[in-house]
Amino acid sequence: MKNGNNSSSGNSFNNTPGRPGAPRLPQRNFWLIILLILVGNYLVTQWFLPDANQAVPVPYTTFKEQVANGNVLSIHNQGQIIQGQFNHPVTLPLAEGTAQQAASEPPRNVTAFSTVVPDFTDPGLASFLANHNVNISATPIQDGSSSLTSLLFGFGPVLLIIFFYVWLYRRASKQAGGALGGSMFGMGKSKARRYDHEQDKKITFEDVAGIDEAENELVEIVDFLKNPKKYTALGATAPRGILLVGAPGTGKTLLAKAVAGEAQVPFFSMSGSEFVEMIVGVGAARVRDLFKQAREHAPSIIFIDEIDSIGRARGQAVMGGASEQEQTLNQILTEMDGFSGKEEVIVLAATNQPEILDKALLRAGRFDRRVVVNLPDKIGREAILQVHTRNKPLAQDADLMEVAATTPGLSGADLKNLCNEAALLAAKRGQHEIHLKDFIDSLEKIILGPERPIILSPADRERIAYHESGHAILGLVVPGADPVNRVSIVPRGQALGVTYQRPPADRYNYPEAYLRARIIGMLGGRAAEEIVYGTKTTGAENDIEQATDLAHNMVTRWGMSEKLGMVKLAARQNQYLGMGQRQLDAVSEQTAALVDEEVHKIINNSHEQAKQLLRDHRPQLDALVTALLERETLDEHEILDVTGLPPAPALKDLPNQAKL
Repeated sequence: MKNGNNSSSGNSFNNTPGRPGAPRLPQRNFWLIILLILVGNYLVTQWFLPDANQAVPVPYTTFKEQVANGNVLSIHNQGQIIQGQFNHPVTLPLAEGTAQQAASEPPRNVTAFSTVVPDFTDPGLASFLANHNVNISATPIQDGSSSLTSLLFGFGPVLLIIFFYVWLYRRASKQAGGALGGSMFGMGKSKARRYDHEQDKKITFEDVAGIDEAENELVEIVDFLKNPKKYTALGATAPRGILLVGAPGTGKTLLAKAVAGEAQVPFFSMSGSEFVEMIVGVGAARVRDLFKQAREHAPSIIFIDEIDSIGRARGQAVMGGASEQEQTLNQILTEMDGFSGKEEVIVLAATNQPEILDKALLRAGRFDRRVVVNLPDKIGREAILQVHTRNKPLAQDADLMEVAATTPGLSGADLKNLCNEAALLAAKRGQHEIHLKDFIDSLEKIILGPERPIILSPADRERIAYHESGHAILGLVVPGADPVNRVSIVPRGQALGVTYQRPPADRYNYPEAYLRARIIGMLGGRAAEEIVYGTKTTGAENDIEQATDLAHNMVTRWGMSEKLGMVKLAARQNQYLGMGQRQLDAVSEQTAALVDEEVHKIINNSHEQAKQLLRDHRPQLDALVTALLERETLDEHEILDVTGLPPAPALKDLPNQAKL
C-alpha cells in the first residue's frame, strides 16, 4: 500500500451569532393585504357573481296561485321557508307588485323560487299541495351553527389557497436570501457568518500547529490590525488581499480565524458558492453588503473560502451561469479597489486551484500576497497531534513522534480525524488510555477502510499471501525502496490484503532510481503470482494502474526518457488536489506512439526485474507466506525476523553501478 494525500475539509466552527438589528418585513401591512383579499373575494362572490340557480323570493299568494295553476313541480320546506321549482318560468315582477317595485326591478324569468309561510297557519296547505301533484320534502330546523358552517364553506377554500401561497412564498424567499428570516427583501443581503472574539470561542495561533511558515507570514497582518498607527505614520498600508493556497484540510480557514483572534477584530466568513444564486444580480448585491458590514465594524477581516468558485478567469465559460459569476467577480474587484489604507479591512481568501483564478484578481492592489499552506512535515505532524490530544489520555507507549513518522502526506484535518478514531477505538476496546496500536489500527481504517469479515478459501488466502509477500520482499531487497512497515492479509475496504511502506523521512524530490524502485515494488504482487502459480488474476489491478501513471509521468512530465528527452508533453497536475490526468498536449501521432513505447519499456523492464529478484529470494518469500497464513498481520520487526533480510539499502549508500 502506498501513502497518498488523504485530504478532508478544514477545521471550522458553525457558531453563527444572531443579528438583532436586522430589518424585518412589516407584519401589519402583510396581514392587512390578506384581509383585503378576503373581503374582496366575499364581495365579488356575493354581488358580482350571482348563482344562476339561486332561488328568487316571491309572495306567498303568488306561490299559492302557481300551485293552483299546476305550475309548481316540487318544494322543500324548512320551518317557515319554502323553496321550490316552477314547471314553467314565471316572469317577475308580477302585476300585483307595487309600481315602485316594478320600476326598480326589470322583468326576468324565474324557475327557482322561495317564499315564507305567514305567522298564521295554513292548515289546508298540505292537502292543497298534494291535490296539485307537488313533490314535497322537508328538513328539520337546526340551531344557529348553520351560519357558521356556511361561512366556513364559503371562506375555507380561499383561506387554504392563501396560506398555501404564503408558505410557498416564504420558503422560496428563505432559500433565495434567508438573511432576514425568509423575507424576499433579504435576498441581496450577505450570508456571511460573523465571529466575534468577545462572543465566540477565541482561536489564536496556539490552536494552529504544523504550518509555522504560513503563520509567520501573517504575523505582520496581526500587528497592523493591532497597531495601525505604527504603519500609517510611515505612509504604509496593509495588504488589501491575502490569498491562502494549499491542499484541502491543511488549515487555511483555521489560520484565517486565528489571525482574527490574535488581532481581536470581527471576522466575516463566507464561502464563494454562497454569493451566486439563480437570480442574476444577487451575488453582486451580497458582495456589496458584505463589504459594507466589514467597513462598519472596521478594523475587521473578510474571509472568502473556495474563492475559485466565483474567481475563475473570465471569458472562458460558456454556460448560462457565467454571467452571474462574472458580475459577482466584477463587484469584488470594484470593492477591493475602493479600499483605502484608513479603512483597516483586510480580505483573506482560500483556494486549492490558484491556476484558474482571474488575473485581475491577483494583480497588485488586490490579492497581491500569496501564502502557501503546505502539508505538515514530521515535526509539524507531531505538533498537530499534540494539539488534538490535549484532552485525551495517552498511554506511555503512545509515542506521537512514532505516529507522526507513520503518517506522511496527511493533512491537519486528517490527523484530527485520526486522533478521534483512535479514541473511539480505545473506548470500544474497553481501555482507559489510547495506545500506539490504537493509532496504527485507526490509520489503516482511515486509509483502507474497516476490516471486512469475509470468508476466503485456503487457496485464495494463500494466493493473497504470496501477492502481499511479493510486495514486501521487493521492499526489502530493491535499493532505495521505502521500508516495509506492515503486511496483512486481512481484507479491508476493497483490498484483500495490504503492504504498508513508509519513507524514512519526508520526500520533496524524487530521483529516477527511487521512482523505478517504486514501480518494481508495485509489480511485485503480480510477479509473485506468476512465479508460484504460473497464472494471472485480477488482484493486481490497482498496482498496474499506479505503476502506469508513475511511468507515464516519468516520460511526459519529468523528462526521464532517453528517446524523448526533456520535453513537456502532458498538462501539469494540480499539486494541491492531486488530480491525475494522463492527457497529452498537442503532439504528433509519432510522438504519442513513442510515449506509449517508452511507458511500456519502463513497465516491462521493471516487471522482469521484479520476477528475477523474487526468484533469487524464493526461500524468504515462502517463509513470509507461511508466517502470514498463521498470524495474518506482521509488523516491521516480525517481517525482518521471519525473512532474515535487512532493510533495503539507501541509494546514497550504493556505488553508481549498483543503482537501478
